Amino acid sequence: MSTSSTFRTVPPTAEVVIIGGGVMGAGIAFHLAEAGVNDIVVVERGDLGSGSSGKPIGGVRAHFSDPLNIELGSRSLRAYQDFPHRPGADIRLDTVGYLFLLTSAQQAAEFEISVAIQNSLDVPSRMVSPAEARRLCPYVSTEGLVAAVHSPTDGHARPGLVVRGYADSAARAGVTFATHTAVTGIDTIADRVTAVHTDQGVISCSTVICAAGAWAGQIGDMAGIDLPVRPVRRQLAFTEPLSPPAPRIPFTIDFSSSAYFHNSDDGLLFGLADPNQEDGFDTTWTPEWLELFRDVVRHRAPALADMETVGGWAGLYEVTPDHNALIGRSGELANFLYATGFSGHGFLQAPAVGEIVRDLYLDRTPFVDISPLSADRFRTGAEIRPEAHVV
Repeated sequence: MSTSSTFRTVPPTAEVVIIGGGVMGAGIAFHLAEAGVNDIVVVERGDLGSGSSGKPIGGVRAHFSDPLNIELGSRSLRAYQDFPHRPGADIRLDTVGYLFLLTSAQQAAEFEISVAIQNSLDVPSRMVSPAEARRLCPYVSTEGLVAAVHSPTDGHARPGLVVRGYADSAARAGVTFATHTAVTGIDTIADRVTAVHTDQGVISCSTVICAAGAWAGQIGDMAGIDLPVRPVRRQLAFTEPLSPPAPRIPFTIDFSSSAYFHNSDDGLLFGLADPNQEDGFDTTWTPEWLELFRDVVRHRAPALADMETVGGWAGLYEVTPDHNALIGRSGELANFLYATGFSGHGFLQAPAVGEIVRDLYLDRTPFVDISPLSADRFRTGAEIRPEAHVV
């Protein structure tokens, strides 16, 4: 990306070092710089957005079962709608809505509860009939469908454009982006981080913010902080251009299987979470997983099963034990902040999290109480109810 710079030696000192140059790191840098924080260095082992942020699922939504996640999603949706003005970039936001397809009475009952919570927080989601689901998405077969949920203000955008928009604005405000720079160690004295070691030099610093995504556990280990994040490969594919063109459809998810699809350029994007995928950092794309997707959509959206694909991506989810994020300030190291472990929700929550981390750094009260997302919750047994739908 245009803002990235490669350093033979990184700056010797910084007020803030942000580890990770994805949507989270770039968004945090933007929010800090906008608030007047000077001397920020973002350290990224590859190119900006080369981790999970570079893989274009791009869903943005406020449809969650937990009020805290709903508020993070809603706040971020508003920021994405305003992105052409602040920070000032076209992110190809398409407000097509989300459509969850439900195939059991239990799913329908659980989603009715979630919809009531969402409506109480001004999210205009609603239960719809199988027939209306098919009207919203003509590919859908109503056979075996019990109900669906439509959330019209949700949609999808392009993660790479968001990273670039945040990073360009932050760079104009003086933020340094040290790309192709790997963190190799972290120095601490008593209850404070004092320096970040990289393969391009050492940076003495006053604050470290870990936004390293799937690699956050390794960064935590360097500082003696437990950030329970595991990497899990997720894959998607793109169809060839369709003729006639695909109708404009919601981001559609078969809830039971996690299979999903939405418009992408002149075709469709397909995805599905392989339940047998082992943990690891391997991001090799293996087209064989597509058979899992095709097996599902033969019943749920038959026309998709025979569409030709022209390539795809593999990226990493950064998964925590309860599939909820880790956001907070370390209890052991007072100047170590973290925002990671989003379990597939990082892109859609990034603007809100940028605000929150800015406020934590400035000792201001964030717009929502994020204490339930402390990494310490797993030691105290205070896990949050897991979010089941992680697309």
